[in-house]
Amino acid sequence: MTSSSTPPTASSDEPARHRPLRRITARGRDEAHRVASPLELFFDLCFVVAVAQAGVQLVHSVAEGHPGEGILNYAMVFFAIWWAWMNFTWFASAYDNDDVLYRVVTLVQIAGVLVLAAGISRAFEDHEFLAVWLGYLIMRLAMSAQWLRVAWSSEGAERTTALRYAGGVLLCQVGWLGLLVLPEGGRAWVFLVMAILEMCVPIYAEKDHPTSWHPHHISERYGLFTIIVLGETIASATIAVKSGVDENDALGELLPIAAGGLLIIFAAWWIYFVVPIHGHLRSNRQSFLWGYGHYLIFASAAAIGAGLEVAVEQAVGEAHISTLAASAAVTLPTALYLLTVWVLHARFYKVGTAQQLVLPTAALLVILCTFLGDWAVLAAGIVSALTVVTGVTLTARMVAGERRAGGTGEAGEAGEDHGQRAATPEV
Repeated sequence: MTSSSTPPTASSDEPARHRPLRRITARGRDEAHRVASPLELFFDLCFVVAVAQAGVQLVHSVAEGHPGEGILNYAMVFFAIWWAWMNFTWFASAYDNDDVLYRVVTLVQIAGVLVLAAGISRAFEDHEFLAVWLGYLIMRLAMSAQWLRVAWSSEGAERTTALRYAGGVLLCQVGWLGLLVLPEGGRAWVFLVMAILEMCVPIYAEKDHPTSWHPHHISERYGLFTIIVLGETIASATIAVKSGVDENDALGELLPIAAGGLLIIFAAWWIYFVVPIHGHLRSNRQSFLWGYGHYLIFASAAAIGAGLEVAVEQAVGEAHISTLAASAAVTLPTALYLLTVWVLHARFYKVGTAQQLVLPTAALLVILCTFLGDWAVLAAGIVSALTVVTGVTLTARMVAGERRAGGTGEAGEAGEDHGQRAATPEV
Protein backbone atom coordinates (compact mmCIF):
# COMPACT_ATOMS: atom_id res chain seq x y z
CA MET A 1 0.00 0.00 0.00
CA THR A 2 1.39 3.37 -0.97
CA SER A 3 1.51 5.65 2.06
CA SER A 4 2.76 8.86 0.50
CA SER A 5 0.52 11.92 0.57
CA THR A 6 0.64 12.36 -3.22
CA PRO A 7 0.23 9.69 -5.89
CA PRO A 8 3.09 8.73 -8.19
CA THR A 9 3.72 11.12 -11.05
CA ALA A 10 3.23 10.17 -14.66
CA SER A 11 6.18 12.28 -15.77
CA SER A 12 8.73 14.60 -14.26
CA ASP A 13 7.36 17.50 -16.32
CA GLU A 14 3.88 17.30 -14.77
CA PRO A 15 3.78 16.86 -10.99
CA ALA A 16 0.92 14.63 -9.88
CA ARG A 17 -0.55 17.24 -7.61
CA HIS A 18 -1.23 19.47 -10.66
CA ARG A 19 -2.97 16.83 -12.76
CA PRO A 20 -6.79 17.12 -12.95
CA LEU A 21 -7.21 13.32 -12.90
CA ARG A 22 -4.92 10.86 -11.15
CA ARG A 23 -4.89 7.53 -9.38
CA ILE A 24 -6.22 7.28 -5.84
CA THR A 25 -3.51 5.97 -3.56
CA ALA A 26 -3.51 5.66 0.19
CA ARG A 27 -2.30 8.59 2.25
CA GLY A 28 0.06 8.04 5.18
CA ARG A 29 -1.16 7.86 8.76
CA ASP A 30 1.84 9.88 9.88
CA GLU A 31 1.39 12.89 7.59
CA ALA A 32 2.29 16.14 9.30
CA HIS A 33 -0.16 19.06 9.46
CA ARG A 34 -3.09 17.01 8.15
CA VAL A 35 -6.19 19.18 8.46
CA ALA A 36 -9.72 19.27 7.07
CA SER A 37 -9.96 20.55 3.51
CA PRO A 38 -12.33 23.30 2.28
CA LEU A 39 -14.31 20.62 0.45
CA GLU A 40 -14.77 18.66 3.67
CA LEU A 41 -15.97 21.77 5.50
CA PHE A 42 -18.44 22.49 2.70
CA PHE A 43 -19.56 18.86 2.86
CA ASP A 44 -20.27 19.19 6.59
CA LEU A 45 -22.26 22.40 6.21
CA CYS A 46 -24.49 20.87 3.55
CA PHE A 47 -25.10 17.79 5.67
CA VAL A 48 -26.19 19.94 8.58
CA VAL A 49 -29.04 21.19 6.39
CA ALA A 50 -30.48 17.68 6.57
CA VAL A 51 -29.80 17.54 10.32
CA ALA A 52 -31.77 20.77 10.74
CA GLN A 53 -34.70 19.38 8.76
CA ALA A 54 -34.76 16.25 10.91
CA GLY A 55 -34.74 18.43 14.03
CA VAL A 56 -37.64 20.55 12.78
CA GLN A 57 -39.76 17.49 12.15
CA LEU A 58 -38.85 16.04 15.55
CA VAL A 59 -40.09 19.26 17.15
CA HIS A 60 -43.43 19.00 15.35
CA SER A 61 -43.90 15.36 16.31
CA VAL A 62 -43.10 15.88 19.99
CA ALA A 63 -45.07 19.13 20.28
CA GLU A 64 -48.13 17.46 18.77
CA GLY A 65 -48.00 14.62 21.28
CA HIS A 66 -46.44 11.89 19.11
CA PRO A 67 -43.00 11.48 20.69
CA GLY A 68 -42.61 7.74 20.01
CA GLU A 69 -43.33 8.02 16.32
CA GLY A 70 -41.23 11.17 16.02
CA ILE A 71 -38.19 9.65 17.76
CA LEU A 72 -38.35 6.54 15.57
CA ASN A 73 -38.50 8.58 12.35
CA TYR A 74 -35.75 10.86 13.66
CA ALA A 75 -33.52 7.89 14.45
CA MET A 76 -34.03 6.43 10.97
CA VAL A 77 -33.45 9.66 9.05
CA PHE A 78 -30.52 10.71 11.23
CA PHE A 79 -28.87 7.34 10.69
CA ALA A 80 -28.94 7.87 6.91
CA ILE A 81 -27.38 11.33 7.30
CA TRP A 82 -24.77 10.28 9.84
CA TRP A 83 -23.78 7.05 8.12
CA ALA A 84 -23.22 8.71 4.74
CA TRP A 85 -21.24 11.47 6.45
CA MET A 86 -19.14 9.01 8.42
CA ASN A 87 -18.34 6.79 5.44
CA PHE A 88 -17.10 9.76 3.43
CA THR A 89 -15.10 11.10 6.37
CA TRP A 90 -13.11 7.91 6.91
CA PHE A 91 -12.66 7.37 3.19
CA ALA A 92 -11.37 10.92 2.73
CA SER A 93 -8.97 10.51 5.63
CA ALA A 94 -7.35 7.58 3.84
CA TYR A 95 -7.74 8.39 0.12
CA ASP A 96 -8.39 12.09 -0.47
CA ASN A 97 -6.39 12.90 -3.61
CA ASP A 98 -8.34 16.10 -4.33
CA ASP A 99 -8.43 15.67 -8.10
CA VAL A 100 -11.30 16.81 -10.31
CA LEU A 101 -13.16 13.49 -10.29
CA TYR A 102 -12.87 13.16 -6.51
CA ARG A 103 -14.35 16.63 -6.09
CA VAL A 104 -17.17 15.99 -8.55
CA VAL A 105 -18.16 12.71 -6.89
CA THR A 106 -18.11 14.43 -3.49
CA LEU A 107 -20.40 17.16 -4.82
CA VAL A 108 -22.73 14.42 -6.04
CA GLN A 109 -22.88 13.14 -2.47
CA ILE A 110 -23.78 16.64 -1.31
CA ALA A 111 -26.58 16.73 -3.89
CA GLY A 112 -27.79 13.41 -2.51
CA VAL A 113 -28.08 14.70 1.05
CA LEU A 114 -30.02 17.72 -0.18
CA VAL A 115 -32.47 15.38 -1.93
CA LEU A 116 -32.73 13.42 1.31
CA ALA A 117 -33.34 16.64 3.27
CA ALA A 118 -36.14 17.61 0.88
CA GLY A 119 -37.93 14.34 1.64
CA ILE A 120 -37.67 14.42 5.44
CA SER A 121 -40.96 16.23 6.01
CA ARG A 122 -42.89 13.68 3.94
CA ALA A 123 -41.17 10.84 5.79
CA PHE A 124 -42.37 12.24 9.12
CA GLU A 125 -45.82 13.43 8.11
CA ASP A 126 -46.92 10.93 5.45
CA HIS A 127 -44.53 8.02 6.17
CA GLU A 128 -43.35 8.32 2.58
CA PHE A 129 -39.63 7.47 2.31
CA LEU A 130 -39.14 7.61 -1.45
CA ALA A 131 -37.22 10.92 -1.51
CA VAL A 132 -35.18 9.91 1.53
CA TRP A 133 -34.30 6.60 -0.10
CA LEU A 134 -33.46 8.31 -3.39
CA GLY A 135 -31.17 10.81 -1.71
CA TYR A 136 -29.46 8.01 0.19
CA LEU A 137 -29.11 6.06 -3.06
CA ILE A 138 -27.33 8.99 -4.72
CA MET A 139 -24.90 9.30 -1.83
CA ARG A 140 -24.18 5.59 -1.66
CA LEU A 141 -23.66 5.18 -5.40
CA ALA A 142 -21.16 8.01 -5.26
CA MET A 143 -19.41 6.35 -2.33
CA SER A 144 -19.24 3.05 -4.21
CA ALA A 145 -17.72 4.86 -7.19
CA GLN A 146 -14.96 6.20 -4.94
CA TRP A 147 -14.17 2.73 -3.66
CA LEU A 148 -14.12 1.34 -7.20
CA ARG A 149 -11.56 4.00 -8.09
CA VAL A 150 -9.42 2.78 -5.19
CA ALA A 151 -9.78 -0.82 -6.40
CA TRP A 152 -8.73 0.21 -9.89
CA SER A 153 -5.68 2.04 -8.54
CA SER A 154 -4.49 -0.65 -6.13
CA GLU A 155 -3.76 -4.34 -5.92
CA GLY A 156 -3.62 -7.22 -3.46
CA ALA A 157 -5.26 -6.88 -0.05
CA GLU A 158 -5.93 -3.18 -0.52
CA ARG A 159 -7.87 -3.89 -3.71
CA THR A 160 -9.86 -6.58 -1.91
CA THR A 161 -10.77 -4.13 0.84
CA ALA A 162 -11.98 -1.57 -1.69
CA LEU A 163 -14.09 -4.14 -3.56
CA ARG A 164 -15.63 -5.35 -0.31
CA TYR A 165 -16.59 -1.79 0.53
CA ALA A 166 -18.10 -1.13 -2.90
CA GLY A 167 -20.00 -4.42 -2.97
CA GLY A 168 -21.24 -4.08 0.61
CA VAL A 169 -22.54 -0.56 0.03
CA LEU A 170 -24.45 -1.61 -3.10
CA LEU A 171 -25.94 -4.74 -1.51
CA CYS A 172 -27.15 -2.78 1.51
CA GLN A 173 -28.79 -0.24 -0.75
CA VAL A 174 -30.91 -3.04 -2.20
CA GLY A 175 -31.97 -4.00 1.32
CA TRP A 176 -33.14 -0.46 2.05
CA LEU A 177 -35.82 -0.96 -0.61
CA GLY A 178 -37.75 -2.59 2.19
CA LEU A 179 -38.67 0.89 3.42
CA LEU A 180 -40.58 1.41 0.17
CA VAL A 181 -42.20 -1.96 -0.45
CA LEU A 182 -42.99 -3.35 3.01
CA PRO A 183 -46.00 -2.34 5.13
CA GLU A 184 -45.54 0.55 7.52
CA GLY A 185 -45.45 -1.74 10.54
CA GLY A 186 -42.37 -3.56 9.23
CA ARG A 187 -40.25 -0.49 8.55
CA ALA A 188 -38.80 -0.33 12.05
CA TRP A 189 -37.51 -3.89 11.64
CA VAL A 190 -36.10 -3.08 8.19
CA PHE A 191 -34.26 -0.13 9.72
CA LEU A 192 -32.86 -2.21 12.59
CA VAL A 193 -31.63 -5.04 10.36
CA MET A 194 -30.22 -2.80 7.65
CA ALA A 195 -28.50 -0.47 10.10
CA ILE A 196 -26.70 -3.44 11.64
CA LEU A 197 -25.71 -4.76 8.20
CA GLU A 198 -24.44 -1.33 7.13
CA MET A 199 -22.23 -1.10 10.21
CA CYS A 200 -20.86 -4.57 9.53
CA VAL A 201 -19.58 -3.58 6.08
CA PRO A 202 -16.49 -1.63 7.30
CA ILE A 203 -15.67 -4.34 9.86
CA TYR A 204 -15.77 -7.03 7.17
CA ALA A 205 -14.05 -4.93 4.50
CA GLU A 206 -11.08 -4.04 6.70
CA LYS A 207 -10.58 -7.35 8.51
CA ASP A 208 -7.53 -8.24 6.38
CA HIS A 209 -6.27 -4.80 5.40
CA PRO A 210 -7.13 -1.70 7.49
CA THR A 211 -7.30 1.60 5.63
CA SER A 212 -4.73 4.27 6.44
CA TRP A 213 -6.98 6.82 8.14
CA HIS A 214 -5.23 9.65 9.98
CA PRO A 215 -5.99 9.90 13.76
CA HIS A 216 -5.49 13.68 13.98
CA HIS A 217 -7.56 14.25 10.85
CA ILE A 218 -10.39 11.98 12.02
CA SER A 219 -10.59 13.57 15.47
CA GLU A 220 -10.64 17.03 13.87
CA ARG A 221 -13.38 16.04 11.42
CA TYR A 222 -15.59 14.66 14.19
CA GLY A 223 -14.91 17.71 16.33
CA LEU A 224 -15.83 20.09 13.51
CA PHE A 225 -19.09 18.30 12.86
CA THR A 226 -19.89 18.43 16.57
CA ILE A 227 -19.31 22.19 16.52
CA ILE A 228 -21.57 22.60 13.50
CA VAL A 229 -24.35 20.54 15.08
CA LEU A 230 -24.10 22.52 18.32
CA GLY A 231 -24.18 25.72 16.26
CA GLU A 232 -27.36 24.52 14.56
CA THR A 233 -28.79 23.80 18.00
CA ILE A 234 -28.10 27.36 19.11
CA ALA A 235 -29.61 28.76 15.91
CA SER A 236 -32.82 26.75 16.18
CA ALA A 237 -33.26 27.60 19.87
CA THR A 238 -32.63 31.30 19.19
CA ILE A 239 -35.24 31.40 16.43
CA ALA A 240 -37.74 29.65 18.67
CA VAL A 241 -37.21 32.14 21.51
CA LYS A 242 -37.41 35.09 19.13
CA SER A 243 -40.67 33.82 17.66
CA GLY A 244 -42.10 33.29 21.13
CA VAL A 245 -41.23 36.81 22.19
CA ASP A 246 -42.47 38.43 18.97
CA GLU A 247 -45.73 36.53 18.72
CA ASN A 248 -46.69 35.97 22.35
CA ASP A 249 -44.85 38.64 24.37
CA ALA A 250 -43.70 35.90 26.77
CA LEU A 251 -40.22 37.09 27.65
CA GLY A 252 -40.59 36.17 31.32
CA GLU A 253 -41.51 32.57 30.52
CA LEU A 254 -38.82 32.18 27.89
CA LEU A 255 -35.82 33.69 29.69
CA PRO A 256 -35.23 30.61 31.93
CA ILE A 257 -35.40 28.35 28.87
CA ALA A 258 -33.02 30.55 26.89
CA ALA A 259 -30.53 30.84 29.76
CA GLY A 260 -30.67 27.14 30.57
CA GLY A 261 -30.35 26.13 26.93
CA LEU A 262 -27.32 28.35 26.46
CA LEU A 263 -25.61 26.89 29.52
CA ILE A 264 -26.31 23.35 28.28
CA ILE A 265 -24.82 24.05 24.85
CA PHE A 266 -21.77 25.83 26.25
CA ALA A 267 -21.15 22.93 28.63
CA ALA A 268 -21.65 20.42 25.80
CA TRP A 269 -18.91 22.15 23.82
CA TRP A 270 -16.53 22.32 26.78
CA ILE A 271 -17.02 18.69 27.77
CA TYR A 272 -16.41 17.37 24.27
CA PHE A 273 -13.25 19.37 23.59
CA VAL A 274 -11.64 19.33 27.03
CA VAL A 275 -9.00 16.79 25.97
CA PRO A 276 -7.54 15.72 22.60
CA ILE A 277 -8.82 12.30 21.56
CA HIS A 278 -6.50 11.38 18.71
CA GLY A 279 -4.12 9.62 21.10
CA HIS A 280 -6.84 7.09 21.91
CA LEU A 281 -7.49 6.25 18.24
CA ARG A 282 -4.65 3.81 17.81
CA SER A 283 -6.36 0.76 16.38
CA ASN A 284 -9.33 -0.16 14.22
CA ARG A 285 -11.06 -1.78 17.19
CA GLN A 286 -10.95 1.47 19.16
CA SER A 287 -11.83 3.61 16.17
CA PHE A 288 -14.89 1.56 15.17
CA LEU A 289 -16.43 1.84 18.64
CA TRP A 290 -15.57 5.53 18.90
CA GLY A 291 -16.77 6.37 15.40
CA TYR A 292 -20.00 4.41 15.65
CA GLY A 293 -20.76 5.81 19.09
CA HIS A 294 -20.83 9.31 17.68
CA TYR A 295 -24.22 8.52 16.21
CA LEU A 296 -25.55 9.10 19.74
CA ILE A 297 -23.41 12.20 20.28
CA PHE A 298 -24.50 13.88 17.05
CA ALA A 299 -28.13 12.79 17.34
CA SER A 300 -28.46 13.87 20.97
CA ALA A 301 -26.71 17.21 20.33
CA ALA A 302 -29.15 17.99 17.53
CA ALA A 303 -32.06 16.74 19.65
CA ILE A 304 -31.17 19.22 22.41
CA GLY A 305 -31.98 22.04 19.99
CA ALA A 306 -35.25 20.36 19.04
CA GLY A 307 -36.06 19.93 22.72
CA LEU A 308 -35.46 23.60 23.42
CA GLU A 309 -37.86 24.48 20.63
CA VAL A 310 -40.46 22.15 22.14
CA ALA A 311 -39.98 23.77 25.55
CA VAL A 312 -40.50 27.20 24.02
CA GLU A 313 -43.67 26.12 22.22
CA GLN A 314 -45.02 24.57 25.40
CA ALA A 315 -44.23 27.71 27.41
CA VAL A 316 -46.21 29.92 25.03
CA GLY A 317 -49.11 27.48 24.79
CA GLU A 318 -48.51 26.24 21.24
CA ALA A 319 -47.58 22.64 22.11
CA HIS A 320 -50.17 20.01 23.03
CA ILE A 321 -48.04 18.37 25.71
CA SER A 322 -47.43 18.70 29.44
CA THR A 323 -44.65 20.67 31.08
CA LEU A 324 -43.09 17.36 32.15
CA ALA A 325 -42.95 16.10 28.56
CA ALA A 326 -41.51 19.40 27.31
CA SER A 327 -38.85 19.32 30.01
CA ALA A 328 -37.94 15.73 29.13
CA ALA A 329 -37.45 16.79 25.50
CA VAL A 330 -34.44 18.80 26.74
CA THR A 331 -33.13 16.85 29.71
CA LEU A 332 -33.12 13.36 28.19
CA PRO A 333 -30.97 14.18 25.12
CA THR A 334 -28.71 16.28 27.37
CA ALA A 335 -28.18 13.32 29.71
CA LEU A 336 -27.59 11.01 26.75
CA TYR A 337 -24.98 13.42 25.37
CA LEU A 338 -23.13 13.59 28.70
CA LEU A 339 -23.09 9.82 29.12
CA THR A 340 -22.01 9.12 25.54
CA VAL A 341 -19.15 11.62 25.62
CA TRP A 342 -17.99 10.06 28.89
CA VAL A 343 -18.17 6.50 27.53
CA LEU A 344 -16.44 7.26 24.22
CA HIS A 345 -13.46 9.30 25.31
CA ALA A 346 -13.71 11.42 28.46
CA ARG A 347 -13.37 8.44 30.82
CA PHE A 348 -10.00 7.45 29.34
CA TYR A 349 -8.45 10.65 30.71
CA LYS A 350 -9.96 10.57 34.18
CA VAL A 351 -7.82 9.94 37.24
CA GLY A 352 -9.51 8.80 40.43
CA THR A 353 -13.09 7.99 41.35
CA ALA A 354 -14.16 11.61 41.77
CA GLN A 355 -13.28 12.59 38.20
CA GLN A 356 -14.78 9.39 36.81
CA LEU A 357 -18.12 10.06 38.49
CA VAL A 358 -18.55 13.69 37.43
CA LEU A 359 -20.26 13.11 34.06
CA PRO A 360 -22.41 10.10 35.04
CA THR A 361 -23.58 11.96 38.15
CA ALA A 362 -24.33 15.05 36.10
CA ALA A 363 -26.39 12.97 33.65
CA LEU A 364 -28.47 11.58 36.53
CA LEU A 365 -29.02 15.05 38.01
CA VAL A 366 -30.06 16.42 34.62
CA ILE A 367 -32.68 13.67 34.34
CA LEU A 368 -33.99 14.56 37.83
CA CYS A 369 -34.31 18.17 36.68
CA THR A 370 -37.14 16.98 34.42
CA PHE A 371 -39.50 17.08 37.41
CA LEU A 372 -38.86 20.73 38.30
CA GLY A 373 -41.65 22.09 36.11
CA ASP A 374 -41.09 25.44 34.43
CA TRP A 375 -37.57 25.67 35.85
CA ALA A 376 -36.40 22.31 34.52
CA VAL A 377 -34.38 23.64 31.58
CA LEU A 378 -32.66 26.31 33.65
CA ALA A 379 -31.86 23.77 36.35
CA ALA A 380 -30.42 21.39 33.74
CA GLY A 381 -28.30 24.24 32.40
CA ILE A 382 -26.99 25.05 35.87
CA VAL A 383 -26.14 21.39 36.48
CA SER A 384 -24.28 21.27 33.15
CA ALA A 385 -22.33 24.43 33.99
CA LEU A 386 -21.49 23.13 37.48
CA THR A 387 -20.25 19.92 35.86
CA VAL A 388 -17.62 21.93 34.00
CA VAL A 389 -16.72 23.93 37.13
CA THR A 390 -16.38 20.75 39.17
CA GLY A 391 -14.17 19.11 36.60
CA VAL A 392 -11.88 22.10 36.32
CA THR A 393 -11.65 22.38 40.11
CA LEU A 394 -10.79 18.69 40.57
CA THR A 395 -8.11 18.88 37.92
CA ALA A 396 -6.62 22.07 39.38
CA ARG A 397 -6.38 20.42 42.80
CA MET A 398 -4.81 17.31 41.29
CA VAL A 399 -2.19 19.34 39.44
CA ALA A 400 -1.47 21.43 42.52
CA GLY A 401 -1.01 18.26 44.56
CA GLU A 402 1.41 16.85 42.00
CA ARG A 403 3.46 20.01 42.04
CA ARG A 404 3.69 19.96 45.80
CA ALA A 405 4.73 16.31 45.66
CA GLY A 406 7.36 17.20 43.09
CA GLY A 407 6.27 14.61 40.51
CA THR A 408 3.93 14.14 37.59
CA GLY A 409 2.21 11.03 38.90
CA GLU A 410 -0.31 8.97 37.07
CA ALA A 411 -2.20 11.92 35.62
CA GLY A 412 0.97 13.53 34.29
CA GLU A 413 1.96 10.28 32.61
CA ALA A 414 -1.48 9.96 31.09
CA GLY A 415 -1.26 13.53 29.81
CA GLU A 416 2.11 12.87 28.22
CA ASP A 417 0.88 9.63 26.66
CA HIS A 418 -1.97 11.42 24.97
CA GLY A 419 -0.11 14.53 23.91
CA GLN A 420 -1.69 16.90 26.42
CA ARG A 421 -0.35 19.06 29.23
CA ALA A 422 -1.03 17.98 32.80
CA ALA A 423 -2.62 21.35 33.46
CA THR A 424 -5.32 20.86 30.85
CA PRO A 425 -8.73 21.43 32.50
CA GLU A 426 -10.81 18.26 32.60
CA VAL A 427 -14.39 17.35 33.45
